[in-house]
Amino acid sequence: MNKKPLTAKVRSFFKVFFALFASSRFSLAFAILLAAFLSALSPGNFWFGWLAYAVLLVPGGLALAAAWRWAGSGKSLAWMLALAFLLRLAAGLAFTLLLPAAGYDNPTQNAGYVFFDAFRRDAQAWDLARFPEPIFNAFSKSYSTDQYGGLLALSGWLYRYLSPDAHRQMLPVALGALVFTLGAAFLFKAARSAFGERTARLAGWIFALYPESILLGGSQMREPFLMAFAVMAFYGAVTWPESRRLAGTWLVISLAGMLLVSPGIALVTLAALAGWFHFGGERRRISWPVVIVAGLVFIAALVLFAWGASRGASGGSPLAAALDWFKEAVKWDAYLLDRSSGWVQKLFDEMPAALHLPFVAVYGMLQPVLPAALVEPSLPIWKTVGVLRALGWYALVPLLGYGLYSVSQMEDPRQRRGLLWLGIVSWIWIILTALRAGGDLWDNPRYRVILLGFQAILAAAALTGWSVRRDPWLPRLLTVEAIFLLVFGHWYAARYFHWPGQLPFAIMVILILGLGGLVAGVGFWRDRRPKVQG
Repeated sequence: MNKKPLTAKVRSFFKVFFALFASSRFSLAFAILLAAFLSALSPGNFWFGWLAYAVLLVPGGLALAAAWRWAGSGKSLAWMLALAFLLRLAAGLAFTLLLPAAGYDNPTQNAGYVFFDAFRRDAQAWDLARFPEPIFNAFSKSYSTDQYGGLLALSGWLYRYLSPDAHRQMLPVALGALVFTLGAAFLFKAARSAFGERTARLAGWIFALYPESILLGGSQMREPFLMAFAVMAFYGAVTWPESRRLAGTWLVISLAGMLLVSPGIALVTLAALAGWFHFGGERRRISWPVVIVAGLVFIAALVLFAWGASRGASGGSPLAAALDWFKEAVKWDAYLLDRSSGWVQKLFDEMPAALHLPFVAVYGMLQPVLPAALVEPSLPIWKTVGVLRALGWYALVPLLGYGLYSVSQMEDPRQRRGLLWLGIVSWIWIILTALRAGGDLWDNPRYRVILLGFQAILAAAALTGWSVRRDPWLPRLLTVEAIFLLVFGHWYAARYFHWPGQLPFAIMVILILGLGGLVAGVGFWRDRRPKVQG
């Protein structure tokens, strides 16, 4: 008897899966079952919990199915959105259940939280939900765990009206996963419109599977919302020439969300969109009402950011307060880096003071350091998280570097200008977050990933361009990175395990720069050699 080939069986399964995914009835049934599953693993009454999760997941599941159909209805997109949501939900559930038993013995991990900020804010949101006071009090100075109050108010609302009987800490995680996944659909739609199907597909997968975004998406943090709002705003900018009403709607929604959660990111996004309109758009004249509205949003974001940054300080304009905050934050984080690491403190003592800030920037851009993640001992759960985070960053950063060169080779001037602008914005943001967070292993990547949508598009365009041209500069850049990882990894392991023959730090840096420069120099020489005609 002839058996059906395995490939045909797999193909049939995929057809059934995608047919079900397109069905709102399937999304409804899946959301109800998922709500029951989460409720069974959460504290409190099962039926109350089922209802709480269902109220959140049923409209969320229907929205994701609608977003899939709206963004293109492709198989790749279906898997992308499904994995984006389920991976973040699974990560949140795993941390909530495993950290109390497998994490470090501290209040944050004993309560099932990855980040101390999330632990404090979520505990205060539960307190806000239980006490008879307005949710709006989250924006008052008495609640200091959330700088701006938006996520605290949102979490408090979820707990008060959906889960008053028990602290079901997966509710904010589920909401963040839903919003992030909607952002993935917007990213795909915007990138396909601006740069083509292949770049959009690659960008979407990078956005959905990047380990740092999964870690944050599985936590009660602001970043999943901010990543989604940033790409929603970018979609609005991309579609502005075709449908100003639709574009304006999403610009308003995304910027309002940023003002609620983090006004500083609204400032950054407005600056990025202004550059996109100039460099990446069709350079059409923008009406004065739009300019006025954008200006008002910018002023509101600046005032709210300064209000949150000042923390009760007096004097100075909003712009001065924001600049002073950033300057003092950079100094403070450089100081913390100096105090927190013995070898960094030793290097600071040996190098001129003028080099301290550049060192902080470079060290920050290297975080999370892959050799450190591989060498330093840790609990199994954190070892796995650390290695995955570092692998994700060290896979992405060469593409971001190569992307600036790759997009300059594009023939379409509009795409070239737009991608070059996104690359500049991405790298300025990477440097600023490195300065702002110093060498912090957690805050630095957390701030950096907020503009993951722009970074994903640049990296995807770089891969698309390389697949066509096959120029040697991406392999050369990967070779330089391999040199860095091998040399610095040996130095780090020798320092940690007390191996003999450890190189001095300065010699190690010179060796890396020398070998990297040799690879680049030979590459330039080979490219400039006259080609022999056959």
